[in-house]
Amino acid sequence: MVQQRATRAAAIAVLASGNWRLSADPAPRGWACLPDTAMRPPDTDSGPVQVAREFTVATLQRWGLLRRCDDITIVVSEMLTNALRHTRPGPGDGQDRPPVRVGLYHLGPWVLCAVADPSQAVPVTRAPATLAETGRGLHIIRALSDEWGYTAPDHAGKVVWAMFAHC
Repeated sequence: MVQQRATRAAAIAVLASGNWRLSADPAPRGWACLPDTAMRPPDTDSGPVQVAREFTVATLQRWGLLRRCDDITIVVSEMLTNALRHTRPGPGDGQDRPPVRVGLYHLGPWVLCAVADPSQAVPVTRAPATLAETGRGLHIIRALSDEWGYTAPDHAGKVVWAMFAHC
C-alpha cells in the first residue's frame, strides 16, 4: 500500500516538472480522475518562500483542506528553501535552465506538495551541527509529512514531493 501511494505520488509529482503530457485517456492508468492542481513559479522579486506560503494557504482554503494546513505550509516552505539554496546557477550555467516550480495536488484523501528544480543533486539528510542555523529542512519534511521522496533526476532536474493524508 505504501509503495502504491509512493508510486502514485511520484507520478503526480511529474506534473510539477511541467513534463507531463496528457494522453487521450482522461486520467493516467489506474486513476479514477486527475487530481485538483495548483501550480506557481516562485516570484523571485517579492520573497519567493513567503509567496509560496501564501499560495499554499490560499489553495488549501479554496479546496476546504485546512486540517493540516500548518504542516503542509511549513513543508512547502522547507522544500522551496532547499530548492532555491541548492540550485543557484553556477559559473557557465546557461540561462535556459528550467525554473523552480511549486505544485499542490489533491487526489482522494491525499494532498501532495511538490517542488521541481533544475538540479540533478538528490536530497540527502545530514545531521546538522548543534548550533547550526541550517541543515534541518529534510528532518522537518520527514517529521511533518506522511511520506516524502523525490523523482529520479534527469536533464530537467528533479521533483521533491511530500504527501499528507487530510482525512
